[in-house]
Amino acid sequence: MARSKLVTANKKIAEAVTEGYKKIEKGVVDGYEKIEKGVVDGYEKLEDKFVDQFLTRDGETVEEAKARLKGDRKE
Repeated sequence: MARSKLVTANKKIAEAVTEGYKKIEKGVVDGYEKIEKGVVDGYEKLEDKFVDQFLTRDGETVEEAKARLKGDRKE
């Protein structure tokens, strides 16, 4: 009887620890994803502004200038 109480208590503890770990893991991953998205979005805005300001030609859009710079479009 004592052995089964210990086994039951051990299982409950293991489940609680696992559940707590999963909550922490989800919080950390969600936080990282938000930060990553913010950094990428900020970089893309900065990149677009730079291309628009310094690298576009007359009448050319930012997307066209990026394609030209990458060599995707022949002139």
